[in-house]
Amino acid sequence: MPSLARYIRSVRRIGIKEWWHQMQYIGDAKSGKFVGKDQFGNRYFENLNPEEEVPGRHRWVDYAQHDFNATQVPAEWHAWLQHIRKEPPPEDRVMQNLSPPWKAPWVENLTGTRGVYRAYNTTKPKIEAWEPKVAPRGQ
Repeated sequence: MPSLARYIRSVRRIGIKEWWHQMQYIGDAKSGKFVGKDQFGNRYFENLNPEEEVPGRHRWVDYAQHDFNATQVPAEWHAWLQHIRKEPPPEDRVMQNLSPPWKAPWVENLTGTRGVYRAYNTTKPKIEAWEPKVAPRGQ
């Protein structure tokens, strides 16, 4: 459990407004170097001081939308967060050359929302419902 001294130190480093924001959304006060921002407005941070952060948790994202959905993170930033890439995408020459200019922008997974993809069926069903045929009565 974080100590009171750690909270006070965090307030001094990042300010009361950012401290309150972090406590509301991630439940912990973190301070680190701003690394970059993606097209959705998500902000990415890194703190390499081993005395302040647990190893493996020194890179984090502050989501622009506070639904905390991992599909809101583009692939190149995901690779950096998971330590697959050493340098963040704005500084990594390989990642900049890897993305062609014609590539479509990243779209988050919309499952469970109104924007979900729904396919429609164009084939004839194997079983058709019975519909009675009404013939006129003979007199």
